[in-house]
Amino acid sequence: MHTRDVIDEEYHFEGRAIVSETDTKGVITFANRKFCEISGYEKDELIGKPHNIVRHPDMPRIAFAQMWHDIQAGKAWHGIVKNLRKDGLYYWVETEITPVFDAEGTITGYIAARKPANRKDIEEAQTLYKKILESEK
Repeated sequence: MHTRDVIDEEYHFEGRAIVSETDTKGVITFANRKFCEISGYEKDELIGKPHNIVRHPDMPRIAFAQMWHDIQAGKAWHGIVKNLRKDGLYYWVETEITPVFDAEGTITGYIAARKPANRKDIEEAQTLYKKILESEK
């Protein structure tokens, strides 16, 4: 597991959600100010980059495989995610990702909204993700 300290999400979020949008390949097309602040990246460092720029190595690949399966099928995905900041610190978020559709019903991208995950969900996710990561080796 990564040993750097977690940032104080409650203080930094201050009731505002992290919001980002991507194209259908997961490349960031929009990042709100709170996403920049929490991730430690400037907006121009995020736009045009794959969203996995903030993926923490403690996150199992299967979690994102399921996410992609769901959102590409036009469904929303909800989960607890550990993200990596630019400075090496990390933060846990409760994430909701939904597809964006054009007038013909074609998926044109995805929008994600995140808020701080609660301690109980983080503890459960850490236990589960650790087991999954061991099986992925």
